[in-house]
Amino acid sequence: MSVLVVVEHDRGILAEASLEAFAFARSIAEQLGEPVDALLIGADAAGLAAVCAAHGANAVHHASIAGDSVGDYGPEAYGMVVASLAALLSPSGIVASGTDRGNEVLAQAAAELDLPFVANCVSVKIDDEWDLTRVQWGGSLNEEARLASRLPIVSVAHHAVEAEEVSAGATATITEHIVELPEWVSRSVIQDRVVLSEGLTLATAPVVIGGGRGVGSAEGFKVLETLAERLGGVVGCSRAVTNNGWRPHSDQVGQTGTRIAPQLYIACGISGAIQHWVGAKAAKKILAINIDPAANMVVKADYAVIGDLFEVLPAIEHG
Repeated sequence: MSVLVVVEHDRGILAEASLEAFAFARSIAEQLGEPVDALLIGADAAGLAAVCAAHGANAVHHASIAGDSVGDYGPEAYGMVVASLAALLSPSGIVASGTDRGNEVLAQAAAELDLPFVANCVSVKIDDEWDLTRVQWGGSLNEEARLASRLPIVSVAHHAVEAEEVSAGATATITEHIVELPEWVSRSVIQDRVVLSEGLTLATAPVVIGGGRGVGSAEGFKVLETLAERLGGVVGCSRAVTNNGWRPHSDQVGQTGTRIAPQLYIACGISGAIQHWVGAKAAKKILAINIDPAANMVVKADYAVIGDLFEVLPAIEHG
């Protein structure tokens, strides 16, 4: 038996969040005294076996869908593949990343297996049953739960654990599987894609410079954009900014926007409401620039500058 990690990828490109799932699965496997295995789904996923091994996978199961009836990602199809492999492999638990896609696939698999699914966990302690801590209400509180299931199925909250390569250059045994699926599972598939942006994104940038209501206008973001370009980062914003129409929703950091985890987040003129803090708190370091020393973002930040952002940012750029 083993702990099975469902690896998320997009046409053969690994989702970095899956590496967090491996770290989480290893913590579970150590408690059980069992190995970690990986499940790759789709013909274009075969090339990911090496990275799975480097992150602790003892064995890799590569599942292809008979006739390639899905072609691309399909939530029902992928969920049924997970359910089929669970029946075949009898793992002690199934883990995936707590991204939209990871949660969607595990929810489909759990429904097919008629089992409970616990999403967005941050820790697991195993005794007779699995005692879980999971984030709720967009990260504003933690819930303690106990999972009683013949096959625990959980996802790990994004950015809750650090991904770590544990065995560089390692290899894993690869087993090929062909899964037959009924025609109805291909009713939900990706037929087309539209690229909204290329290069660095809020989710991947090492530096994010966020602006809030204190920036004052859409034109006020020019100074943020200039510094972001200088630092090799991107510009984000609070919900108040998108509500005012100063920036598009794709730039929003927060519970209802993008959750970020840069090396540095510079929050400019942002009060720090809970929904924004939820999206930014995984940043390694936070610098708040605000005229209000009592602002929530200032209080919670690692560093703060009390002053006018239009004076502070140019000083950083030229300093």
